[in-house]
Amino acid sequence: MHRQRHRRHDQRGDVPGWVLITIMTISIGVALWGVAQPQLVGILQSALNSVR
Repeated sequence: MHRQRHRRHDQRGDVPGWVLITIMTISIGVALWGVAQPQLVGILQSALNSVR
């Protein structure tokens, strides 16, 4: 019984780790979007122009 309580406490203590991973993932995505945005917009415009 004591071990189950200890395991639950350990899992709850890992929440800041998940928050950190989520924030880091979003940051990497925003950074990549900032670098690749002009190229992606160009690809999209080229594709749309070829459809017309």
